[in-house]
Amino acid sequence: MNIHSGKHKCSECGRCSSNISELAVHRRSHSGEKPFECTVCNKRFTQSGNLVRHSRIHSGQKPYQCCVCDRAFSRSRDLSTHVRVHPGEKPYKCYVCDKAFSQCGGLNTHMRVHTGEKPHKCSECDRSFSDFSSLYRHKRCVHSNSKRLECPHCGKLFKIKQKRFCTALELSPYCAKYRLVAGPAEGVPLAGFKGAYF
Repeated sequence: MNIHSGKHKCSECGRCSSNISELAVHRRSHSGEKPFECTVCNKRFTQSGNLVRHSRIHSGQKPYQCCVCDRAFSRSRDLSTHVRVHPGEKPYKCYVCDKAFSQCGGLNTHMRVHTGEKPHKCSECDRSFSDFSSLYRHKRCVHSNSKRLECPHCGKLFKIKQKRFCTALELSPYCAKYRLVAGPAEGVPLAGFKGAYF
């Protein structure tokens, strides 16, 4: 739709709308008016549809279900993104190295490998990261004293799950069960196990 053609024109920015109700919703972006309020957390919204989607956070309602794996989503666009996983569809392709992604965000994050951009900065040190999950992992591992993940095999607490968490098929040298059988000095995985990964 051409935003400069239509019967109803916004006096603030000149955007045109095909009907008066659409223009009224648009005008809220200028006025900051948010007439729709969540009864649970009091968060406010400019459109009723946004309130409906938000309320699913509180209710846990997930009306959009995948017909292949039965996974459910609270938003239709999340289902649309998810269905690409099953046929392996990856429409977003890197023009530098030809690596492909199922989501646009994955490509955007990947492009930082080529550009060297690291927009996510740690507030406690000088390190920067290309994606938010790496920053979050860094903060938990380096700057946090809390250990919140418990190994189901040995009961030891870890700061992060990645690379130190013991699974049924592989035991980390940090795991007490690993040390009991393999011994603390050997540092060699048990026969029949994949072994530790670092």
